[in-house]
Amino acid sequence: MGTPTARGPVHVSASGDDRRVLAPPSARTAMDDELIDDTDLPPERRSLLPGEGFFVPDSFEEELEAQEAAQELAGVDVAVVADPDADGLACVALLREVYGEAALIPASPHDLEDGMASVGEYGEDGVRAFVCDLCPDRFEYVEEELAAMVERAGEVRWFDHHQWDDDVATAVREAGVDLVVGDSEEECTADVALRSLDYEFPAHLQELAAVTRDHDLWLKEDARSDDIADYAYWVEDEETYVETVREHGADLPEDAMALLSERRVEKEDLIERALRRAEYREIGPWTVGVTYGRCSQNEVAEGMREEGADASVIVKPSGPASIRGTDTFERAHEVAGKVNGGGHPKAAGCKPDVYDDMLDYAHHWTTQGAVTKRAILEAFEAVASSVEEEAAE
Repeated sequence: MGTPTARGPVHVSASGDDRRVLAPPSARTAMDDELIDDTDLPPERRSLLPGEGFFVPDSFEEELEAQEAAQELAGVDVAVVADPDADGLACVALLREVYGEAALIPASPHDLEDGMASVGEYGEDGVRAFVCDLCPDRFEYVEEELAAMVERAGEVRWFDHHQWDDDVATAVREAGVDLVVGDSEEECTADVALRSLDYEFPAHLQELAAVTRDHDLWLKEDARSDDIADYAYWVEDEETYVETVREHGADLPEDAMALLSERRVEKEDLIERALRRAEYREIGPWTVGVTYGRCSQNEVAEGMREEGADASVIVKPSGPASIRGTDTFERAHEVAGKVNGGGHPKAAGCKPDVYDDMLDYAHHWTTQGAVTKRAILEAFEAVASSVEEEAAE
């Protein structure tokens, strides 16, 4: 037998030629499911790595999402492209209350155009289309997909409460969209939908919008706002959340609360680990807390605020980061805007363009987000310099 190689053992024939034989399945180099299954990982290692969904290729995800969108939109008169968090899903619940049905097409701020493209390609002719709780940074990012959706739909309405660029808002309206943008410091998108839809909503759904606002604007005045936010994040699928809050509003049923109780034990552990990693920097007039880990960013930001942070940065193992402000720092969206992101004055998100290949991600995990932290802190420094210049003028 010849010397083994990476492609399998080499067998030499009597004539001197060699024939390579595939290694048995157990010896092949494809990704082992156990390597990305974090169920049994020690808590510390689990907090440093992204969930297994991160390791699914985009191409596979896109193909699966296209199939699901085609199924969801078949024969449906109302379609909703929405951020699948508590605010976006509350909008879906409100729309289903009005129209009886509404196909949900989940989309994040980074793939908004894909959700629109799905409606444009798979929606029924004349479908009533809505976009909720999403804001494009530039019109050209969504221009073609929005045009396709407008052409397919009978009408397109867009409800949001983020910080919109005036030119982007104008371009969206000129494309044929009824766009309503609420004050990001006063309303969540559920509020916008509630007042924009010509319908007398029952009291429990009006209350749902109010509790959603309490969470989304980080007012922290109603304990139920943490419940609905956590339930939207942890529940098995978005449909379950939508139908649960449509029936019960913000007062979640016993089975939902039981799920929250079980998951919050792990949640608190991840929060504590992220807070132990936190570092604090003085940048301009602000104290900025920065940490890394898989965790609930709002609670971690609150913990850093209690330690004196005016602003908090939570870098996630999957690459993005959350930026949270306080009454002494209301420029989170300005910082995020300098590192491929956006949002609100006190709550924003970003994903710095620092990941070229998997080696960059490996460095990200082993250094606990060092490059991403540096990019965001430099953005804070740039905003601080702008503030100083404004004050000087």
